[in-house]
Amino acid sequence: MTKRTKKILNDIEFIRGVFRKLITILPSFDITDKKILPYGLRAHTRSVSWLVEQVITQQTKYHADKFGLDNVDFDMPDTCLHDCEITVGEKIYYVNVKIHNVEKRENKNDIAAVEKLYMQYSSNPSYDLIYACFGIKFDNITISFDPDYLSLFSPQFLPIYVNPRNDKIQAFYHHEPIFRSRKKFLDELRKNSKSIVL
Repeated sequence: MTKRTKKILNDIEFIRGVFRKLITILPSFDITDKKILPYGLRAHTRSVSWLVEQVITQQTKYHADKFGLDNVDFDMPDTCLHDCEITVGEKIYYVNVKIHNVEKRENKNDIAAVEKLYMQYSSNPSYDLIYACFGIKFDNITISFDPDYLSLFSPQFLPIYVNPRNDKIQAFYHHEPIFRSRKKFLDELRKNSKSIVL
């Protein structure tokens, strides 16, 4: 295992520790009050995913001191690959938050547009993205985090399958990592993509 691979895995474990603490502090929250949605919330993950991601990033910032973080910035443009930047000293962790409804079966999910990943990883050699997928459950208007479902991974170690319809990498959130170099990762993206033009 290379030094760079170990660094990425150490970064993932650090962020996993932060988010495990977050789930302990915030095991659940209400989306709205019962007067607004008297019949409860339809359990449709896509409709609440952005809101849940906001709760995760903002609560991480709010509790930054408890987690040993210097700063959490979540004011990212919509086109950005990551949802937040977590800073500890000189180190910046680039994190993209995703959610999965644990009451539904797990499918392959769109992870990222291949071209965006390729451009970011080839133009910025120090950029390492971490995906953090939280398991959630719906109960009426309450969303609860599943403490047993927290999947963190690097796109560099994903099994590479590119959906030909939208040119996005698809993968299960829980998967066996394939350890590869950054160069090999970029080669795989280029080989499997229709949108990367060199």
